[in-house]
Amino acid sequence: MLEPWKTLTERATQLASRPETSEMLEFYASLLRAQGEIYRHLRSVPSWVPSGDLKQDLPALRSQLHLVLRVAENGPPTLAEQATLLAATGDAEFSRKLLGYWREPADTQFFAKALLQPYARCLADLAINPKNRALETHHCPFCGGRPQVSFLKTHSESGEGGSRNLLCSCCLTDWPSQRVLCVHCGEEDPEKLCYFHTAEWGHVRIEACDSCRRYLKGVDLTTFGLAVPLVDEVAAAPLDLWARELGYVKIELNLIGL
Repeated sequence: MLEPWKTLTERATQLASRPETSEMLEFYASLLRAQGEIYRHLRSVPSWVPSGDLKQDLPALRSQLHLVLRVAENGPPTLAEQATLLAATGDAEFSRKLLGYWREPADTQFFAKALLQPYARCLADLAINPKNRALETHHCPFCGGRPQVSFLKTHSESGEGGSRNLLCSCCLTDWPSQRVLCVHCGEEDPEKLCYFHTAEWGHVRIEACDSCRRYLKGVDLTTFGLAVPLVDEVAAAPLDLWARELGYVKIELNLIGL
């Protein structure tokens, strides 16, 4: 069985050794472990295969909510309070929240996003098309999710670097993208696209657009192949502060809310 969360968790645990991000990365590593458990559960339910219709597949997900709640209860106070309230929510209300997020995603809905990422990745790995998901330009061609992070990788055959991919915030799969392009508004003018990085995070940069004032982070695997884009994007949180100070808005907040 493919285990996408193993690499994510190992990288988060490694980066948690940095004093300046230890608390945040330790929490994120715990969350990734919980998501890995959810993914493994969905892939191993006897005599069950997801349909791609979330309403039909909800019972398999509902039984796993406690894993995310357990992590959140030990997280930031605001999140812990939300976890307590959600734990007291009835099945009908819980189902409504998940279905609402599935049809109209909002990156501020932590619990729905945390629970549905393993589900959406399960659909992708099983090549089961998700239902009731809108497909938009520059969004994930499989599930319609917004890009969470971009990354540059080396061409495996030629050894040359530079091909850009986008990683989905929902199903966590990736797809190729034009290198000089704002993935929010489609701007292609290099004069309106700007980049920023620091010496500390030399392989991670802000990719911002002055046309729509949106941004996302990019991870350069050609200069640091040990990076894991989804995790390094979270760890390089100081770059988000720089972008916000200049008035840019992130295309998609990550699970940590940055």
